[in-house]
Amino acid sequence: MIKYYTRACNFFYGDQAKKLIENKIGLPLCGNNKIAFTSLEIFSRKKKNIKSKFIDIKDIRSLNKNEKKKIKLDIKNITSKRRNFLKYINFSGPTIMGILNLTPDSFSDGGKFNNKVKSFKHIDQMIKSGAMIIDIGGESTRPGSKDISFKNELKRVEGVLKSFKKKYKNVCLSLDTRKSDIMKHGLSYGVDLINDVSGFNHDRNSINFVKKNNISKVLHHMKGTPNTMQIKPNYRNVLLDIYDFFEENIKNKFSDRNIILDPGIGFGKTLKHNLTLISKISLFHSLGLPIMIGTSRKRFINQISDTYDSKERIGGTMASVLYLLSQGVQIFRVHNVLEIKQGILVFNKILFGK
Repeated sequence: MIKYYTRACNFFYGDQAKKLIENKIGLPLCGNNKIAFTSLEIFSRKKKNIKSKFIDIKDIRSLNKNEKKKIKLDIKNITSKRRNFLKYINFSGPTIMGILNLTPDSFSDGGKFNNKVKSFKHIDQMIKSGAMIIDIGGESTRPGSKDISFKNELKRVEGVLKSFKKKYKNVCLSLDTRKSDIMKHGLSYGVDLINDVSGFNHDRNSINFVKKNNISKVLHHMKGTPNTMQIKPNYRNVLLDIYDFFEENIKNKFSDRNIILDPGIGFGKTLKHNLTLISKISLFHSLGLPIMIGTSRKRFINQISDTYDSKERIGGTMASVLYLLSQGVQIFRVHNVLEIKQGILVFNKILFGK
């Protein structure tokens, strides 16, 4: 049996996009008439045999019956406006998620914010700089990191979680954890979003917890565990394999569609895998859900820039964020909120004009 996948491509922006949509030459991306696409990349997969072709949207009618049926369903998802299921967040525009690592050993900022005064000072700064979601985590998931106990993780995050909603009632609070017991504590303190980098595979109770409480979640892809994920990661096709992972989990594990997709840049991927996912990210729009990407300070930036690497990798982060923005990605998980916000504002003005 052949399986088909649809990627929107050949994008246009601003007034040009609107004209193409009005003249029925282009289609809107995620219900946004300021971004139009006129072409599709169609993948076909039969066991190990994978093929790809590009077609104009007007040529869909010439496809075979099964192919046409799947592509039309995908286009419905690609063009539909994303439902705003997450408190205080509108998926029609770009959203910045600011990172707060309450850990001694995270790869870029371990130990910087793990006391309450420093934490809230940093949260204040990120919100004033344009973050609409704050993602709080107490366990490092950098490559090679070891698991920590529930007790240690809770000790790191509980003080901030307890006070967050008292200070920032209308800011979206995300909890970065793989443990269902930490999720339970987070929910009692008003957490709006669960961000589990294991894709809810680390703790067998986590799926039941998020389903029972109908809480919004990030469906994140990771191959292996933080301790093993970078040991020769291998895929038949990284793009289609992760699409299949998302599709299967959406269908079989969750009773709602309050889901944000994150393909997990750097989590069990080589440089080539990461670049494939970034460059062809628009494939995931055909699942009809908002997309979040975390490229901030990631190792792939160093692998590309080599001797031009820098401590915070703002240049590489910015380049990837702006490309992903042009592809319709909705949420960006970053460390340097102010710089990314500035870049998005300038880029959007250039791209869309008015």
